[in-house]
Amino acid sequence: MTARYQEIAADLRERIEVGEYPVGGRLPGYRDLAQTYQASKDVIRRAIAELESEGLVEAAQRRGIVVRPRTPRRRITRDTTVRRSRSGYVFPGASTPEEQWLPVIPPRRSMQPAPADIAELLGVASGEPVLRRRRVMAPAGEPPFDITDSWIHPQALADAPQAGEISTGPGGYLDRLEEAGHGPLAWTERVRARMPTAEEARLLAMPRSGMPVLELTRTGFSARTDHPVEVTVVLVPADRGEIITALRRDDTASWPVSSADPS
Repeated sequence: MTARYQEIAADLRERIEVGEYPVGGRLPGYRDLAQTYQASKDVIRRAIAELESEGLVEAAQRRGIVVRPRTPRRRITRDTTVRRSRSGYVFPGASTPEEQWLPVIPPRRSMQPAPADIAELLGVASGEPVLRRRRVMAPAGEPPFDITDSWIHPQALADAPQAGEISTGPGGYLDRLEEAGHGPLAWTERVRARMPTAEEARLLAMPRSGMPVLELTRTGFSARTDHPVEVTVVLVPADRGEIITALRRDDTASWPVSSADPS
């Protein structure tokens, strides 16, 4: 059975989609919505919270309930293939070679206390100062799409000091790490969903509450030591990306099925 707040959310969603409430426009206030739908303010708040979690609206003091601009979901392809271009390594992602992506803020580098999950991946103590390289990027004409934080192990940074500079030279900081004796790097990757911090939500122009982010974490391992030398974390608002993975048939899943195949 559909809950009352879900019914109200569905009706408001349809009105937004047909343009009755245009992008940048405001929905009626909570009191007016409560009267319209003959529901309590708490039920209306739950309905609006559901629309916020979908990225359709943003409820803010003084501004009211505002319809947010919709951006198409981008496919984040995970095909496990690392490629090379003139500027350095190219990892599977949402951009295409012909697209122009622009920094939302100037690239930043700073020593930061390693968060517990980053410290665990790098094999350092939680809170130990680690160099973080941060970029916030967006396709031209679109809202911020991702935050990319690259954390470089202190010993790897000592081996390759230029990896920590704003200008790292051709190929970027990964080339500097490999040239310092850690190449060829090998990588593993994990994907999970979580709620953003207040700073992350602000940088990505996300609603104030309810919207998760996709977190793609890539750990680079030294060929010389087999230990991690860098961790890169990419955050994407959940309403702006979807992960696409091509599935490959194993030899045991060949078709047509042979009568000799085990059942």
